[in-house]
Amino acid sequence: MGRDSGPSIKALQFPFPVYRQGQRELAVQAYRAIAGRKKLFVQAPTGTGKTISVLFPAIKAMGEAKTSKLFYLTAKTITRQVAEEAFERMRQGGLKMKTLTLTAKEKICFCEKPVCHPEYCKYAKGHYDRINAAILDAIKESDDLSRSVIEKYAQKHTVCPFELSLDLSLLADCVICDYNYVFDPRAHLRRFFADNSGDYVFLIDEAHNLVDRAREMFSAKLDKTAFYQVKKAYKGRNKALDKILNRINKKMIDLRHQCGEQGYLITTEMPADFLSLLQQYTGTCELMLKENRSLSEDSAFLQLYFDVLGFTAITEFYDERYVTFVETKRDEVTVKLFCLDPSFLLGEALKRGSSAVMFSATLSPLEYFREVLGGGEADHILSLDSPFDHRKLCVLTADSVSTKYKEREQSAHQITRMIGSFVAQKMGNYIVYFPSYKYMNDVFAEFASACPDITAVAQEASMAEEERERFLLSFKENPEKTYVAFCVLGGIFSEGIDLKGSRLIGTAIVSVGLPQLSVQQNIIRDYFNSKNGLGYEYAYMYPGMNKVMQAAGRVIRSENDIGAVLLIDERYSNKKYIKLFPKHWMRRRNIKDSKSLEKNLGLFWQTGSKGNP
Repeated sequence: MGRDSGPSIKALQFPFPVYRQGQRELAVQAYRAIAGRKKLFVQAPTGTGKTISVLFPAIKAMGEAKTSKLFYLTAKTITRQVAEEAFERMRQGGLKMKTLTLTAKEKICFCEKPVCHPEYCKYAKGHYDRINAAILDAIKESDDLSRSVIEKYAQKHTVCPFELSLDLSLLADCVICDYNYVFDPRAHLRRFFADNSGDYVFLIDEAHNLVDRAREMFSAKLDKTAFYQVKKAYKGRNKALDKILNRINKKMIDLRHQCGEQGYLITTEMPADFLSLLQQYTGTCELMLKENRSLSEDSAFLQLYFDVLGFTAITEFYDERYVTFVETKRDEVTVKLFCLDPSFLLGEALKRGSSAVMFSATLSPLEYFREVLGGGEADHILSLDSPFDHRKLCVLTADSVSTKYKEREQSAHQITRMIGSFVAQKMGNYIVYFPSYKYMNDVFAEFASACPDITAVAQEASMAEEERERFLLSFKENPEKTYVAFCVLGGIFSEGIDLKGSRLIGTAIVSVGLPQLSVQQNIIRDYFNSKNGLGYEYAYMYPGMNKVMQAAGRVIRSENDIGAVLLIDERYSNKKYIKLFPKHWMRRRNIKDSKSLEKNLGLFWQTGSKGNP
């Protein structure tokens, strides 16, 4: 902590005139968790002010020497920006703290390819001769070491921006970064976490995302095609490489035969023969890299080499929470060391710090997330109600429609009529979410034909950054006609977008968001069935409902927002699903047809939307 930080932290006041509903309770509970070296799991709806409510008590705890450094962990760039803005607000109130935003090497690299070789990169050539001057310059000039600041000083001193950010992280009071810098066994910051002795605090935003991300970080896979491409490119150039690649190819073919007609193979044993071949492969590659330095610029050769190293590294964690999953599709063979239950490894990773606060607008049920995210019964959970007037949100469920896979074709007409009725009650901007592109496109085509006077657009499967921006900019303030966007549930437009005020007044969500039925999800289901009898809930129901709640959360973004949510699926009347509804959905009403929808929604827009009882 910097010399000026202590007095400025002590004098720091909460940067808003008053606490919103739930904010003080969250701040108090976060402080207690940090001071008590515990974990806290928090569900706090949009508008609570989660970021400032965990940062402020964490900073106060730092001022009292209860922690030496904060790590604010996120899954998305937009949430990193929210944390940066919160620090800026506190700096305006007198806070003196150095914060650093860590950007992935591939994104911040100035070169066309991130090849750290002096002959290729001018920023790598002589880097160590200039790095100390760059560090001193940056640390002296700015407390906000954001990406743009790091790029500025890296350019000025001609040093690698990623390496500069890593060096500056040692001097920062708070590091804002992606989950993988703390949790990923292949990417975590060893300069901080080598011996698990740090008194660091982890503030983990959008923590619902960490379940799937953790499975991904603790798993590893290799494809037959990747080996074949290197085999083809290097044929005849190295006898040892030819030999080991032929043996790996033969093993992959053998595994494909073992998969048989069902197309997959699941075993709780590590593939010992395959791993032996991989170790021989990495040994051969290491000798080739020593003998021929130009290979370090061959991205395909290097990528496979690093992928194989990563795969073998995961074997250190392989236990009863893993399976070996081999899958075939046409000529492709994929071998995966699949982590079914990331809770133990997340718990071990959390020991790299002294305490953690995990928070999200959708962390339901809290007991499930506490378990799978590495917590225990001694760790506290906190569920907060929405701070906004519940009467300004109309939640309707339509349980007369089945959106199950086999019945989607026949439900399209009924859903089209419901969407038409939903958007007809008030002019404005709407989003309708579907569980798949095919279902979305089928209903979109029927809706466009049935409602030609309404402007309707559909999300495309692959959208570049500029296309995404244009899509979001099409949601205009105070539109002069109704605009309806058809999107995919769980996609880029169902989470992390902020369309305040009249830019979005309603969402309709078709289905309960279940992950697509697959062998992989069924493996997770079977594992948890044997562990606690909740396999379907853990593999399908809970992840699905979190996607639904994220999409529904796009509607009310501030205290002035007014909007409606329509949930279309027969399962929304099931007690198991109702139990997962957040508190501010408890005024919901069930509708049976379009007429009932029009009546309830029409009444809401006339009276309820004004906050009348």
